[in-house]
Amino acid sequence: MVTLQSYPGNGLNVIMRDSLVSARRAAALSIVILAAASSRAGSQQAALQKTGDDEIDRRVAAVMPQVITWRRDFHEHPELGNHEVRTAKIVADYLRSLGLEVREGVAKTGVVGVLRGGKPGGVVALRADMDALPVTEQVDLPFKSKVRTTFAGQDVGVMHACGHDAHTAMLMGAATVLAGMRAQIPGTVKFIFQPAEEGPPPGERGGARVMIEEGALENPAPSAIFGLHVWPEEPGKLSFKPGAAMSMADGLTIIVKGKQTHGAQPWKGVDPVVVSAEIITALQTITARQTDITLAPAVVTVATINGGVRGNIIPDSVVMTGTVRTFDKAMREDVHMRITRTAELIARASGATATVDFGAASGSSPVFNDPALLARMTPTITRVALGKVNPNAVWMPSEDYALYQEKVPGLFLFLGINKPGVKADDAAANHSPLFFVNEDALPVGVKALAGLAFDYLSGGAK
Repeated sequence: MVTLQSYPGNGLNVIMRDSLVSARRAAALSIVILAAASSRAGSQQAALQKTGDDEIDRRVAAVMPQVITWRRDFHEHPELGNHEVRTAKIVADYLRSLGLEVREGVAKTGVVGVLRGGKPGGVVALRADMDALPVTEQVDLPFKSKVRTTFAGQDVGVMHACGHDAHTAMLMGAATVLAGMRAQIPGTVKFIFQPAEEGPPPGERGGARVMIEEGALENPAPSAIFGLHVWPEEPGKLSFKPGAAMSMADGLTIIVKGKQTHGAQPWKGVDPVVVSAEIITALQTITARQTDITLAPAVVTVATINGGVRGNIIPDSVVMTGTVRTFDKAMREDVHMRITRTAELIARASGATATVDFGAASGSSPVFNDPALLARMTPTITRVALGKVNPNAVWMPSEDYALYQEKVPGLFLFLGINKPGVKADDAAANHSPLFFVNEDALPVGVKALAGLAFDYLSGGAK
């Protein structure tokens, strides 16, 4: 209020002075009111997040016996990529029982579930992979896989040697937790159960690329995506890093053609076996001597070599296959050039020929954790892992999860699943017939998936 004073000669000055004082008081009062409102909003947000965290913890504890049951069932009945028929049916039927909208047959056997919360809000996605590997299990478990099938013309065992059984079970557990909190969720959660992460069978397409092509990230479209992978590390530890966290993967096929002849008369032909051996040895110098690994790591691996049918016949050709891993696209092109040059020139020096093909990459980019999203969600990650985190981890394996991150900002975490006291270097690696999952670590994975989705939609964990 402005008070008018009647003083001859200086009345206007008094009015202006009183007006300025009143304005300052009003501004100060506004700041106090805004600060109080902001404090109340912050307190309410913190209280909401604390309530959500506590409820998630209670619901995770309740669902864990079922998560273990699912995981053991999937482990005992593994299915290769694009053939996850039984697994997909179990997932789809269960999501429907929770009241979710469900799409089946995405990318052959993929399943997408949609949980619409009780409050308006954004959309977030959670992803797990379902496929197993052509590996014969050597771990003595009551639910050990005894499944056998034919893969690439060979009779093979089938095993969840990369933990996708645990991934599927944990995401089903997270769906259970979040469906029970539907009324509190401000927005929508998409659950993406993907086939063929390890790659489709020869001659087929599959995995994340086809899931995306067939609308896994549409209707509704998420603004963020979260996933995780089990890894032989300290049980319950969550590892991650901002930026490129996993490598790009390319296939590698080298066909060396020589001239077939009698094994007792090698001078009458051109031996592609000897040429192939020279190429394999020389390829190892690319990363050991020709690549600046201080910029980014790189790996060149030849994993199979096939040629010939009898011990007394030098064959006409040899086929080698392997993988190339890089983190940087410029380095990737350079390594590809060096592999091709090395194979072709060594073959030419012996009178043979070599053709090199890198096939289709499992991911055209490295798995890339969005730095801003990671900074926002780190409090959630730290809480669910009880402080056991590694924020500077890098992995040479690759994941087609990178393809989702090309479309949507995302995070990908690694969950330690070693037995207590077993060091990372002493544990069987992923893809080993001795790979082992410590189920005591799985509650952390379920909490991470459910907590990341809930906190993201609630606007918390900043």
